[in-house]
Amino acid sequence: MSFKTWYESQKQTRKFHPGWIVIGVVGVLIVLGLVAIPAVLVSETVPPPATAAAPPDASSHDKMPVGGMPEVIRQTPSPESLRKAKTIRVDFSPPSEQAMPTGDFGDAVRLGKQIFTDTQTYASQYVGNKLNCVNCHLGAGRKMDSAPLWAAYGMYPAYRDKNKRVNTYEERLAGCFRFSMNGKAPASDSKEMVALVSYSYWLASGAPVGVELKGRGYPQLADPPQAPDAARGKVVFEANCALCHGADGQGTEVDGHYAFPPLWGSNSFNGGAGMSRVKTAAAFIRANMPLGKGNSLSEQEAWDVAKYIDSKPRPPDPRGAKSS
Repeated sequence: MSFKTWYESQKQTRKFHPGWIVIGVVGVLIVLGLVAIPAVLVSETVPPPATAAAPPDASSHDKMPVGGMPEVIRQTPSPESLRKAKTIRVDFSPPSEQAMPTGDFGDAVRLGKQIFTDTQTYASQYVGNKLNCVNCHLGAGRKMDSAPLWAAYGMYPAYRDKNKRVNTYEERLAGCFRFSMNGKAPASDSKEMVALVSYSYWLASGAPVGVELKGRGYPQLADPPQAPDAARGKVVFEANCALCHGADGQGTEVDGHYAFPPLWGSNSFNGGAGMSRVKTAAAFIRANMPLGKGNSLSEQEAWDVAKYIDSKPRPPDPRGAKSS
């Protein structure tokens, strides 16, 4: 019997038949299939949300975009990555000398560089020895692993153990005058301080704030295999340092200016300077000395010669501590 004949017989007799249940269930399943299957197919074919493209490699700040300002750093870490790590070290290059700004701001930046490279001439009233800022921050404050200004500027304000409080960048510079230069700090609104801050700010153009940049400070050294020894350091000094700094450590003076700075004595940094700590001096020496031949000394030699230099007499720490 065909389905049509059976169906007509049921209409005529009007009797209940179990086959009706089967027909109802099959009908419901067909309807559900018509709705659900296309929905699943659509969900599987919709592409996932687009993820942010990986940042391109950092380009040199020497390549200037339209407008004459340095390019913004391309490796700025995400907020999530900053939350997961204490420090994120990223690459950065300061703008080129050719990109130095013009106008009143440019004048301040240029004065800042002059003060930094020739402190004895441009800020002599604040200096008590024969050093210039550039003696500890090589390359006009540009050189990596020589405490460059561009890596320091964005890390302040910051707490410092040295004075047990939060310091501004101006206060950090003031400390350099007081200890490394064995002098007195310029006022925060003085033309000298404004110029130094302007120069630092410009060198850090485009750098992320509060992020540790590669090359900041001096590379930390592991503890040496042997305890630092001044006697061994004297041998290292005579072989590698005396040619420039003199056998007596008093530097080399040419036409009234020091081509190479004195390392101890009344014309050098005082007992409160960072360089008066053997660990800091060793890190600087290892990365940068002899000049132009950084990392040529072994770490042990760097520790030993730093111990020798810091064992020599120098002006006392103005806070009252004895010099090392």
